[in-house]
Amino acid sequence: METQINTSALTPAAEDYRKKMLNPAVFRMAMLAKLPSAVFWGFKMLSLDREQCRVSIPFRWSTQNPFKSIYFAALAGAAELSTGALCQLALAGRGSFSMLVVDFRAEYFKKANTKISFSCEQGAELFELIESLNPGDTAQLTMISTGKNTSDEIVAKFYVTWSFKRKN
Repeated sequence: METQINTSALTPAAEDYRKKMLNPAVFRMAMLAKLPSAVFWGFKMLSLDREQCRVSIPFRWSTQNPFKSIYFAALAGAAELSTGALCQLALAGRGSFSMLVVDFRAEYFKKANTKISFSCEQGAELFELIESLNPGDTAQLTMISTGKNTSDEIVAKFYVTWSFKRKN
């Protein structure tokens, strides 16, 4: 499934971040330094642009639980990465911000026993929010990451609420 890349209105820092995250070797090294469980679980950045982010997690020994499906924490990590990478893209080159997960909720629909791809498609909403913040302002956004299996069936939905504060 080919995705159109919309890089309009990305700051130079955001475009640099996007290119790094989409480079498998650089992504792996960044995850090794900042989020080693992503390397252990085998996350892959499939796409990242102003509109959406897609991350996959394989079904293999390192992601499995005793019930022969992907461990819920591994699913949650991939879902959170699909929202967090989009947040980092929106913040890159826009000054000093702090960001923090303040709420996290999940719904599970099917057994995760194939590769799962998580997609967060709220980039436009996120960019609009970030661009509206003045120094000292805070805001929250609940971002939805939908995980689908190789048959394109929804396996789980994760609701990650991010809090942002633009620093002075």
